[in-house]
Amino acid sequence: MQFRHPEILYFLFLLIVPILVHLFQFRRFKKEYFTNVRFLKALSVQTRKSSKIKKWLLLSSRLLLLSCIIIAFAQPYFKAKDNKNTTNELYIVLDNSFSMQAKGQKGELLKRAVQELLEDTPENINFTLLTNSENYWNTDIKSIRNTLQNIKYNAIPFQLDPVMAKIKAHKSAFKKDIVIITDAVGLDRKKLKKRDQDELTNFIIPKAEQKNNVAIDSVFIDKTLDNFYEITVNLSAYGSGFKPVPIAIYNHNNLIAKTVVDFEGKKKSLNFTIPKQAFHGYVSITDNGLPYDNVLYFSISEIKKVNVVSIGETEKSNFLSRIYTDDEFNFSNSTIGSLDYNAIEKQDAVVLNELDEIPQALQSTLKSFVQKGGNLIIIPSAKTPVSNLNTFLTNFGAVQFKNFENVEKLITKINFNHPLFSSVFENKINNFQYPKTNASFTLSSSSPAALSNDDQSAFLSSISNDISTVYVFSAPINTANSNFQQSPLIVPVFYKMALNNHSSGINNLTIGNSNPFLVDVLLSKDAVLNVKNTAEQFIPIQQILNNKVKLIFNDYPEQAGNFEVFNRNEKLENISFNYGRTESDLTAANENVLSDYKTSDSIASFFDTLETNRIDNQIWKWFVIFALLFLTIETAIIRFVK
Repeated sequence: MQFRHPEILYFLFLLIVPILVHLFQFRRFKKEYFTNVRFLKALSVQTRKSSKIKKWLLLSSRLLLLSCIIIAFAQPYFKAKDNKNTTNELYIVLDNSFSMQAKGQKGELLKRAVQELLEDTPENINFTLLTNSENYWNTDIKSIRNTLQNIKYNAIPFQLDPVMAKIKAHKSAFKKDIVIITDAVGLDRKKLKKRDQDELTNFIIPKAEQKNNVAIDSVFIDKTLDNFYEITVNLSAYGSGFKPVPIAIYNHNNLIAKTVVDFEGKKKSLNFTIPKQAFHGYVSITDNGLPYDNVLYFSISEIKKVNVVSIGETEKSNFLSRIYTDDEFNFSNSTIGSLDYNAIEKQDAVVLNELDEIPQALQSTLKSFVQKGGNLIIIPSAKTPVSNLNTFLTNFGAVQFKNFENVEKLITKINFNHPLFSSVFENKINNFQYPKTNASFTLSSSSPAALSNDDQSAFLSSISNDISTVYVFSAPINTANSNFQQSPLIVPVFYKMALNNHSSGINNLTIGNSNPFLVDVLLSKDAVLNVKNTAEQFIPIQQILNNKVKLIFNDYPEQAGNFEVFNRNEKLENISFNYGRTESDLTAANENVLSDYKTSDSIASFFDTLETNRIDNQIWKWFVIFALLFLTIETAIIRFVK
């Protein structure tokens, strides 16, 4: 036992006062005898004995009373087990990612965790609250009550390392108690590094009762018909024992297709046919899992013709006019002598078709063209100097030509994972009529080849940046050197190479990704594009690129949905945003990785444990009770003992 004010114990010397008073009451008197006192003498002896007992009892009760009062003022206590950490700062980390939408015994995990914080956090405790996206430093439960009640789910996946880095960067002279409230989805043992010895980490793991979940992963155009699009919807099922799930497609909130999907495995793809026109809507499912991945928004732009120019001899470009037809393309061919350099910036794709030499002025123009979002297709000429080609290619990346060889090669391998061949083939094919080249350059590239020769050398390679791609062939493909023009591959290859990433197909961006989006518009320098829908609007990062504007969205918008891009009051483009599907697998909750950390069942149990281990056991109140008890005993002795 220890005392807050041990100096008060010196007042125990005052106990001598009642002792002296008691002794004074026991002083001796002189005896005088007189007659007829035989009966009074016996009575006197009896009274004197009872009086002595009463005085001893009074002395004891008063000594104990005074002792208890003095000890109570000295404030005795038993030291807490963990008294060294009583000054620790408290940090509460709350996972508000979409996996916390899962339902536990008392409702959604996040809402229940917030309710427990509001009910069980002591009002006299200061703490710092960190969520996936927001930080609230040095606050208390009264100040942050409204914020907690209005907290929303966030598209950013819960990652422990960045949060711990923020806490560590917050310098303090005190140690830190860290409480992490998460469902443990996505926690990785390798990423759970050993924490600083000044950081005492405690996990609270709310558990989901229902871990089955169906998610819409992606939507893409599988086939483009004369009057229809055939789109494919990819679904994933996490868990087991799924019932049939309804699925529907809406365009501008109007139902256009509906069916029911049965899951035989973990993945499912469904095909729908929709009219070949602008689309601005979503696909949705109904299941008992997480709500956030039940809707996927997407847009299909109005069909716009793609501008393509081929630079080279007219005879060698005839095959391109059969691919780039008038219904989808504005195709033209120009020789190097008649080329209008100013017209290049208005193109979506440029084909350098077997130029014997690439002039320096054209190199500079094409460098700027690619930087501003144009696709470039390079078909080398057998007469082109290697040095001229390589000097030009250094503007774009690590692709280099080596020596020209008169060796016949077969084009035998298709890289089906290359973006050029996405949605081109229904099945991977290995046996097809191999086209060939009679002579070719050796192509050195750090990027995977889209098409390869039988000796594993690259026939078609590419260099990509955020908004454009440079495609490089290793050989001339004129009919004298190759039969590639007669191959079925030539149509999808050149068709896909001409298409810019955003000039056709589905607009479907993921919130948090920094992939740019190109809008075809000619803006003045002071003009600014904004993106909005009925619930939200914002101005993205933007850069003017000739007749296009590059938009970068970063963490905007805050909510998934269908949006429009506006130049003042003029609508330019439809665009859709979705949440990443990183939180869809509730079976990925990995509580076993927390075996080296302390865990609590709830917020209440955490604070109870903290109070038990860190707050000293104050016992002065007991001495006050004892003092009152001895006062009562003294009063009873005076009144009832004779």
